[in-house]
Amino acid sequence: MSHDILWPLAVYLGAVVALVGAMVALSALLGQRHREHATGESYESGIVPTGSARLRFGVGFYVVALLFVIFDLEAAFVIAWAVSARRTGIGGYLGLLLFLLILVVGLVYELRIGALAMTTRGAGRPREQPGGAK
Repeated sequence: MSHDILWPLAVYLGAVVALVGAMVALSALLGQRHREHATGESYESGIVPTGSARLRFGVGFYVVALLFVIFDLEAAFVIAWAVSARRTGIGGYLGLLLFLLILVVGLVYELRIGALAMTTRGAGRPREQPGGAK
């Protein structure tokens, strides 16, 4: 690389470091000091936390998140195809249809095996109360 290209990058890097340093220094000098009991605790919209933040989530939540990522990527591929649809012609269109068919088959399979069900079997039935009361 030439020195003509590097000096603007060096100036930019220096400006960023100076700006961040000034912001941190001003915050340390002008910021308020708090010594209350709740200062070091987690903060969630002004509500004092109760219990532990270490909760176990069911595997179903992770499956849904993974499926969201997969179908989000699908949308990115379809948009990329839409931008170049005229240039790809009928071959690109048939490729898109095959891609969507594979995704639909995968979605139907996931539905059939219950991958998207967030409840366990029988969870919809009401539980019997002790003593025979309903």
